[in-house]
Amino acid sequence: MARPGYSDVILVTGFPSFLARKLSLYLLEQEPNALVYAIVRPKLAREAELTVQAWPSAVRDRFVMLEGDAASMDLGLPGAEFRTLSAEIHRMPHAAQVTYLGIDRHSAEQLNMGGANEIVELAKACSSLQCLVFHSTTEVAGDRTGIVREEELEAGQRFAHFVPETRARAEKIVRLSMSEVPIAVVRPATIVGDSQTGEIDRFDGPYLLILLIVTSPAEIAIPLPGRGDVPLQLVPVDYVVRAAHAIGRDRRSAGRTFHLVDPAPATARHAFELVAQASDRPPPRGFIPTNLTKALLRTPGLERFAKSPRAFVERLATPVVFDSHNTKELLADTGIVCPPFDSYVHPLVDYVRARARERRERREAPPPAAAPESSGSLDSGGLNGE
Repeated sequence: MARPGYSDVILVTGFPSFLARKLSLYLLEQEPNALVYAIVRPKLAREAELTVQAWPSAVRDRFVMLEGDAASMDLGLPGAEFRTLSAEIHRMPHAAQVTYLGIDRHSAEQLNMGGANEIVELAKACSSLQCLVFHSTTEVAGDRTGIVREEELEAGQRFAHFVPETRARAEKIVRLSMSEVPIAVVRPATIVGDSQTGEIDRFDGPYLLILLIVTSPAEIAIPLPGRGDVPLQLVPVDYVVRAAHAIGRDRRSAGRTFHLVDPAPATARHAFELVAQASDRPPPRGFIPTNLTKALLRTPGLERFAKSPRAFVERLATPVVFDSHNTKELLADTGIVCPPFDSYVHPLVDYVRARARERRERREAPPPAAAPESSGSLDSGGLNGE
């Protein structure tokens, strides 16, 4: 049953994460007659409100935040709200996921696998569902090498960390229900910043080396970790958002999986040569063994930015190719293609430079002057805020 006044009703999970923010705003901008609901955990409500306040009023009016939890029974919603949603929803981008490697196993299992169970239960209860778009990752391939096809999941692979393992298990839960409800699984490669602005929410993964190159002295050439000849699979977040949106609107997507990857990825060496060039730094020279790389990436100043050196370094040493036949078929007539890394490396580097400079300025800024003891002014010495 469609809600009066709206052509589509869409539910987004994971808000206000970086991906969910981008997905929500893009949906609202591209579909002016759509109503978008978002599940927001109570502890993130203030952050979510500040995010939405920065949006144009024309889209804010069609965005409704619901207090809940994607990993809880019925998404943490009251029974009446759950029933209303199940009668109205047409599409569901499920972007609630744990990607941070510093989390504990129980929490990763609870959100990744528990969230998968709960979103499937809601999908089964929906009377007008057109597509549940489940956001997975190419990291579910684990340590596989060679060609990985979209329809493949379990192939005896092993995982260097339990977070990608729980995401693979979450995808398995969803795939088991593909015969009952319309589900499309999208597996983006490593997501980097917006190809136009460079914006990203946190510095990890490939940003480890970008940071190292950008912040190192201009005369020092940084060696590459591991092998420099493996393809470095990166995709900008705006491509992921556009592709996932198109896939979710295409009736042919149900029951299929889609690799969102660069069809002609640069090698690790060439990618970081481009980073060095954009940073006015010398290109990387040679390579260093993985164990030494991990020590290097713990350089003071970098560790505060970087949370996952081990996983990224090991990924650089894994020669793998992700087949994207399904993605090419569905996006063939949309004009949506993954841009080559060299077309957006400058915005990425500029964004990293700006954030690194802000952090340095905060660290170097002198503390505020103390108020004179004889002063009774509320405007002096920070007394106003007490």
